[in-house]
Amino acid sequence: MTTSDLTHTSRGRFAPHFSLTGRNRAGLIATFVLGVINIPSVGMPSGDGSDGSDGPPVGVLVLDSICGVIMVVACAIAWRQGKRAAVRIAAGVSILQALSAVPAFFVDVDAWVKVLVAVVVVVTFVGVVLMLSPERRNTAVLD
Repeated sequence: MTTSDLTHTSRGRFAPHFSLTGRNRAGLIATFVLGVINIPSVGMPSGDGSDGSDGPPVGVLVLDSICGVIMVVACAIAWRQGKRAAVRIAAGVSILQALSAVPAFFVDVDAWVKVLVAVVVVVTFVGVVLMLSPERRNTAVLD
């Protein structure tokens, strides 16, 4: 590693340069879109039983909205500044958001809701794998 591979940090130390690959950016885009979709969750009808509507509990809706905001902010920081911590935060929060949707598989809801939840879980999984995939490095073959 040479000094050209290093970037100067705010504390006067040098840190390895982290550049996003195309796979990382694709994962960030998927997570960003899921985050934007989740932000208005708190306005959805809840299943608290007060108005007779079926839906997730209010706590889950609030959690999804908070997770959506954090996902959007973390993805924007990771995209603009290339911060590894922001990528990890976006991945962790998107996993938390997907886990909050899993109980829909175990309650009596319409089939389209279960399909929608399955799509969200799969997109979350693919987004996290892409975001956290390492950069490909060329290795010499020594035969």
